[in-house]
Amino acid sequence: MGTEENRHYIIMTNRPKDPGLIVTERIRTFLEARGAGVSVFADNEDVSRLELSAEGKYGAQAVPGAACMIVLGGDGTMLKAARETAASGIPLLGVNLGTVGYLSEVEVSGLDDALERLVRGDYTLEQRMMLSGSVLRGDGSRETAQIDALNDVTVTRCGPMQVVPLRIWVNGQLLSSYGADGIVIATPTGSTGYNLSAGGPIVEPDASLILLTPICPHTLNTRCVVLCDRDEVVVEIGKKPSGGVQEVEISLDGTLLARLCSGDRIRVKKSERTTSIIKLSGPGFLERLHRKMSE
Repeated sequence: MGTEENRHYIIMTNRPKDPGLIVTERIRTFLEARGAGVSVFADNEDVSRLELSAEGKYGAQAVPGAACMIVLGGDGTMLKAARETAASGIPLLGVNLGTVGYLSEVEVSGLDDALERLVRGDYTLEQRMMLSGSVLRGDGSRETAQIDALNDVTVTRCGPMQVVPLRIWVNGQLLSSYGADGIVIATPTGSTGYNLSAGGPIVEPDASLILLTPICPHTLNTRCVVLCDRDEVVVEIGKKPSGGVQEVEISLDGTLLARLCSGDRIRVKKSERTTSIIKLSGPGFLERLHRKMSE
């Protein structure tokens, strides 16, 4: 449940989905009329005239102890907000301004009621598992620190159409070797994203497990694998059939992390951090899934 003492809110807006910041201003006005403080950030631009943090984040550090971040847009905006607030643990409330979103809790038609419940603290918090990924170069050096993702870590080909040779290790043991267009390593939250498009299963979002789903595998017997959340996955990039160097792209929640080549690896495991999602008494996951599948 929320608390009456936390009276400052951050609004993160996807400006193209809220032209003229009409919905943003509606929320700001509503909250300020009830005595709350509000910071507004639109496309990383501070439009509330408050200082950004030194890291240039969306106010998560600029407003310590904020009650929550209200995120206007779609699932992509929510994923961006999750990365920005991973260290602070500020809970997120999604307002859907696009198509039916799995992460957005509120539709514009029910906005006033949702905000009233928010300021009363009449909600629960749902903790969503995240993944932590880091790149290991072929010489054993670590190129990146651990970076968190709410939805997925993906390995995809770059350049001309070609099969990517992959070797998948789980807890140090070789699980599989195959050629594919790539692989999706997803959380339950991410099961309805790229994982679903690649033929992976749909999972209740508050579960805790890891999905390995090949993207267009060039075999007849390669399937999605569901792992325990304690497992550690390593994907190694092999050489081209001709012996040449293969290049791939690594993305976290759809954002490019790095380019890898033959001999490089990406290590993925459950993150120590979680994303906190505010849940109101609105449509649950199964109802959203029904609506999405009925479109």
